[in-house]
Amino acid sequence: MKKFLFNSLIILAGLLPLNVFGGAILVPMDETQKNHLKAYGVAYWTLERDIVMEWLLNYQGGSFLFPQNPLIEEQLIIRGISYKILPDVKVKQIKSEIANPEVNMEVIQLETAPKIAVYTPAGKQPWDDAVTLVLTYAEIPYEEIYDSLVVKNGLPEFDWLHLHHEDFTGQYGKFYARYKNEAWYQQQVKENEEMAKFLGFSKVSQMKLDVALKIKEFVIGGGYLFTMCSGTDSYDIALSAQNTDICDHMYDHDAADADCQAKLDYSQTFAFKDYILVKNPMEYEYSNIDGTTDHRIPQNQDKFYLFDFSAKWDVVPTMLCQNHTREIDGFMGQTTDFRREFIKPEVLVMGENKALGTARYLHGELGQGTWTFYGGHDPEDFQHMVGDPPTDLNLHPNSAGYRLILNNVLFPSAKKKKRKT
Repeated sequence: MKKFLFNSLIILAGLLPLNVFGGAILVPMDETQKNHLKAYGVAYWTLERDIVMEWLLNYQGGSFLFPQNPLIEEQLIIRGISYKILPDVKVKQIKSEIANPEVNMEVIQLETAPKIAVYTPAGKQPWDDAVTLVLTYAEIPYEEIYDSLVVKNGLPEFDWLHLHHEDFTGQYGKFYARYKNEAWYQQQVKENEEMAKFLGFSKVSQMKLDVALKIKEFVIGGGYLFTMCSGTDSYDIALSAQNTDICDHMYDHDAADADCQAKLDYSQTFAFKDYILVKNPMEYEYSNIDGTTDHRIPQNQDKFYLFDFSAKWDVVPTMLCQNHTREIDGFMGQTTDFRREFIKPEVLVMGENKALGTARYLHGELGQGTWTFYGGHDPEDFQHMVGDPPTDLNLHPNSAGYRLILNNVLFPSAKKKKRKT
């Protein structure tokens, strides 16, 4: 009987106005938090139920403030997340502190759960993508999509899009020299060529360009794009090469345009300009944008640093940089970071490797939407190799590198606030 009454109370609590209980639930996101990553999952769970919450930018590491509700508290307990119940008077004190114009903090209201798509092949391997790993760990739902849906104009039904570490140039990651005899590589080529033919394209590179252009339309129309590793530079390179052929014969069965470098159109790209293609089809690199070969420092010295932004004036980059530390352990990838001389002047650099002078974390606006590029493959595996087992995030619940991914997931939930002038 007691159990029945308790369960009935929980159900009723979900139907009552949330302020009926008074006070709030504070989820601190500083060093006191037991599980930073799963806290984002509870935030998403709350928004899915049309419950408005708040993100306290720069307050205790970018804390979350939930209305007091037994259902939310139950989720926090189940998922092992640190939290505090605050009375109304304490909530008012915190908000008064944040409102001080001399304090670099801000309160942002989160209102809706974005519909998430991950552009990824059906046969991807467990080591392939940090974003799907952390979305799964945080228990944030997403839908996997690929070329067919994009070509058929299915992107507008989503709010947030992540690009698996794809090669949008049609060169299969330039894995040919090392992996051309591997069954997984041959299967990837076969599946891509079959899909290109099915969708009416004569080459895989033409199909990938069409996908890249539709992703660009998605952003211009108000979508949020996030991508890592080779999904960054290969995407921009594909956009710039839309009027030429940069693929050699082992990739698309004919020679590359001998004058392809001169025909690149940098005005079409999101982030990069003036780069030089690596034309050698046997070399594991797309262009000189990538700073991977500059990383000749010991692993324990390979760090990148987040910039501080004004929470009251530059709300978006402040949201995207919320963390419990400004220093983050570096990690490699096919595209590890970005040489600054090839970054367009209007692009916002949010994180850099000070020792190397490279940029790690970029953001920009295009039309009504935004995009974020994040270098590297797996934030908790310094040099992840093909065939390595996937990272177990149960061992890294406080990963600062993975938090940056989840900041981007929640970013579309924020009530739009114009930059002050």
